Amino acid sequence: MAEFSPGRITPIILAGGSGTRLWPMSRSSRPKQFLPLMGAHSLFQVTLLRLAGDPRYGAPIVVTNSDYRFLVAEQAQDVGVAPDAIILEPVARNTAPAIAAAVAVVARGDAGRIVHVLPSDHLITVDDKYRAALDAAETAALAGALVTFGITPTEPATGFGYIEAGSENAAGGHKINRFVEKPDAERAAEMIAAGHYFWNSGMFVFAAQTLLDEAQALAPEILDAAQKAVAAAQTDLDFLRLDPDAFAAAPDISIDYAIFEKTTCGVVVPAAIAWSDLGSWDAVWKAGDHDSAGNVAQGPVTLRNVTSSLAVSEKLHVVIEGLSDIAVLASEDAVFVGRLSDAQAVGAVVRDLKADPTTSPLTETHLTSYRPWGGYASIHNGERFQVKRLFVKPGKRLSLQKHFHRAEHWVVVRGTAEVQLGDDVRILRENESIYIPQGARHRLSNPGKIELELIEVQTGSYLGEDDIIRFADEFGRS
Repeated sequence: MAEFSPGRITPIILAGGSGTRLWPMSRSSRPKQFLPLMGAHSLFQVTLLRLAGDPRYGAPIVVTNSDYRFLVAEQAQDVGVAPDAIILEPVARNTAPAIAAAVAVVARGDAGRIVHVLPSDHLITVDDKYRAALDAAETAALAGALVTFGITPTEPATGFGYIEAGSENAAGGHKINRFVEKPDAERAAEMIAAGHYFWNSGMFVFAAQTLLDEAQALAPEILDAAQKAVAAAQTDLDFLRLDPDAFAAAPDISIDYAIFEKTTCGVVVPAAIAWSDLGSWDAVWKAGDHDSAGNVAQGPVTLRNVTSSLAVSEKLHVVIEGLSDIAVLASEDAVFVGRLSDAQAVGAVVRDLKADPTTSPLTETHLTSYRPWGGYASIHNGERFQVKRLFVKPGKRLSLQKHFHRAEHWVVVRGTAEVQLGDDVRILRENESIYIPQGARHRLSNPGKIELELIEVQTGSYLGEDDIIRFADEFGRS
């Protein structure tokens, strides 16, 4: 067994996905990796903490898109983890270009460095089996293999791809015979019975140069686009923005199709670990803490004569009586009710909602929107007016801005506000208010030690968020 020095592995965390399979909580503007589905921390934060707790890992590299850049930075800061880099994809091009770009960044410092690519939204239990699988993967990677983890199946699941494992090598890995698309239930049961098929985890370990060499041989157009995007990348605050034109030239393809299904260096390491991709609400139910009746409940929920069900609520108090195999999911502005055993149908529901202009916003944004300085929640709106709750983190301030079509009234509910209006600067405390005329330059700051909370009443002919001109901004948005 090889000796593993501290900080030897660079994790590459893929955090750019915008899936909505966990709707109504997960939406395009705030997908599941940034939601606290299994406790106080988001799945992304749980991933960061899992890596930070293992001395073999160095600082992570996070790959995400521009819309999520501040979510990534803030959530990492909240758990005390400083990424080595936050790479911003200008357009979505699936996992192969994203991984190639991140590996190109790693290779600039050390082409021989071992890399562990992993999704940001999987639930994994770190135990001796996990550590043994990682040891085997690193050993194989040091010997020149491209390694993927094959999760030992616990049921004939139809929601995962499978890997057929071949002969075993000295490091404990197996030759990859083939990848199998998501099977039907009968085929999944046959593969489980065969004993040499594993769930495709979407996690990979390899040396940076090995991946670059295989990409050059098997997917040169991907490598070319990724390397050009990195070479022309721009530093923006704490972010590395890949060059848009170069990255957009890359094919939209997964790392499995582009490289792993073609390479002769592929190895699968069986991992009999507790793992879930939390890809559907029934997966959340399986991973949750069950009561004596087999129920999982999160948030303000009351269950009476209910069995084998999932109830999740963000704010509304949900009461369920006399049902079984039910999923009730209540966000701020939408409620889903369906059979828990049919949880995969949520994807079809979201597609129907997207197709209808009157309901498509429900798949995109939440009532509460998060910004690098805090955020806001819509309370009520009507013709020519809108009421919001603003919250500003201690020490943060909004951009210096103006609006062409609306005026604003601010009432401080909690904390202390510093308001710049024109050339005048005022301090407002609880129960004090100020009027911001249409077209006036203004800026809101929180100079205090606690979160600032305001009620904002907007009035005017147009109240869209795009009615804003920024003159100065600490977050690079001016």
